[in-house]
Amino acid sequence: MNWFESLILGLVQGLTEFLPISSSAHLRLTAAFAGWHDPGAAFTAITQIGTETAVLIYFRKDIARIVSAWFRSLTDKAMRGDHDAQMGWLVIVGSIPIGVLGVTLKDHIEGPFRDLRLIATTLIVMGIVLGIADRLAARVEEGGRHRAVRERKTLRDLGVRDGLIFGMCQAMALIPGVSRSGATISGGLLMSYTREAAARYSFLLAIPAVLASGLFELKDASSGGHVSWGPTIFATIIAFGVGYAVIAWFMKFITTKSFMPFVIYRILLGIVLFVLVGMGVLSPHAGESGI
Repeated sequence: MNWFESLILGLVQGLTEFLPISSSAHLRLTAAFAGWHDPGAAFTAITQIGTETAVLIYFRKDIARIVSAWFRSLTDKAMRGDHDAQMGWLVIVGSIPIGVLGVTLKDHIEGPFRDLRLIATTLIVMGIVLGIADRLAARVEEGGRHRAVRERKTLRDLGVRDGLIFGMCQAMALIPGVSRSGATISGGLLMSYTREAAARYSFLLAIPAVLASGLFELKDASSGGHVSWGPTIFATIIAFGVGYAVIAWFMKFITTKSFMPFVIYRILLGIVLFVLVGMGVLSPHAGESGI
């Protein structure tokens, strides 16, 4: 990988990580369209450390409050009913599915799951799911904003069952094209959570999973000796800067806007991808995996 490729891929990672359109799919497709080598699952995991650092900084007050309350609850029984302490446990509970499946399906994530036909399918299918979830949420809001505020759940309504469902939704993002934020936000909307609550928990839930995955890939990549460290670190820094700006924009966007532009984009991109593969313009295995 050269410096120009790392610049473009870092920009793509930062722009797409927090939007419900799948960063892993866009990294894979950018390389395929440009005729570059597939950056691979390891590159995706490492550059996600940059975007998750942006999450840590953007939500630093929430995270500090949750971590502090969680640690205090370990020794202080009175703290165990505190909302922030409970959020700490719920983030842990919600991280279990992706942790188990990430280890179990590691070979598939780095191989068969990167087939462009599968990515096209997940782009379209999850786009439709997001569209349905968004329309159901909008229908409730249109029925009366004051009533909707009472009926839609917030993070104070989150329990173990819902936390595990959010976690299963997040685990689906191990397949490129699904989108971590798209899957968890869709799941949240279908469980009657507000857009902001679903997005906020989605971002918090991603922190342990993404950082663990990135550090795991760092260890493997370092021992393998095949990493272009300069371009990879450069891409990670670019992803951090762009990702922070995208979080700030997205959290404002979801309070007043529909997800339909992302739904339409996903479906059209999936259709175009199917056409290009079907016509032989792109091979479903275009590029070779590697950093």
